[in-house]
Amino acid sequence: MTTDTKKNIQTVIITGLSGSGKSTVLRAFEDLGFFGVDNLPVELLPAFLDIKSKQLTDKNSLRLALVMDVREESFVKSCKDIFDQVKKEGYHLEIVFLEASDEVLIARFSQTRRPHPLAPRSPLAEALKLERALLADVKEIADVVIDTSKFNVHQLRREIKERFGPRKDLTSLLVHLMSFGFKYGVPPEAHILFDVRFLANPYFDPALKPLSGLDEKIRKYVLGVPETTQFLALSEQYLRFLLPQYEKEGKTYLVVGIGCTGGRHRSVVIAQEIGAMIKEWGWDTIITHRDIDKEAAK
Repeated sequence: MTTDTKKNIQTVIITGLSGSGKSTVLRAFEDLGFFGVDNLPVELLPAFLDIKSKQLTDKNSLRLALVMDVREESFVKSCKDIFDQVKKEGYHLEIVFLEASDEVLIARFSQTRRPHPLAPRSPLAEALKLERALLADVKEIADVVIDTSKFNVHQLRREIKERFGPRKDLTSLLVHLMSFGFKYGVPPEAHILFDVRFLANPYFDPALKPLSGLDEKIRKYVLGVPETTQFLALSEQYLRFLLPQYEKEGKTYLVVGIGCTGGRHRSVVIAQEIGAMIKEWGWDTIITHRDIDKEAAK
């Protein structure tokens, strides 16, 4: 078995809070062609990967999606050491951590009528508090953190497909450009933040207000001032330095949040421009606009 063969096994560990959507995410990965396993004991991970690697040649590859969580008693205690071990052996491992607000989790448990695995006879709020504390260190080492509070089942599956579908090689860096509105909160998954509220705002022009940053009129408005030109030039210099450093350190998924007030005009234009720029450099990119429709709905 060669190191190249091990690198051809690309594994996503799906973990997080009970009720946060791990089963839904596992099915989404299976739709993308991943081999899925639910509730694999973490101690079996090295042996499981060894078996799978022996079934491959240097020219073949395999993608795995494995759910691991607090249902297994030793997971929290053992996972970090075991994850480090398999990475040192040459396997690619990526950790996706799912969470949601207590309010949403309580509502989901009430709909399913199933008890929390940690404390089936305790108040649900106490069980959730205990689980958050136990998984705090796991969340800290996660490559991707997704708050599923705002997603229904179909939206969550689409989110996973949008994030992981374009990634032909999980070992390379994927840059996710996300526009957002500060009035709706900073995206917790963002690794880098750009605040573009200093740019002239099309919102205050009655003819432009109904349009979005995807409209050419808004694009010309935002790009037509020297401040935007200078900002994009500085951003290019910053990101050209930073992205190779992240990839050098082994990071495979980077979220760049770009925010304006409402997330409909300026941040959308800038996210599109920076995303196109990064794609020209040869990086895989995803561009999403979290709040683009919220202002229009008012």
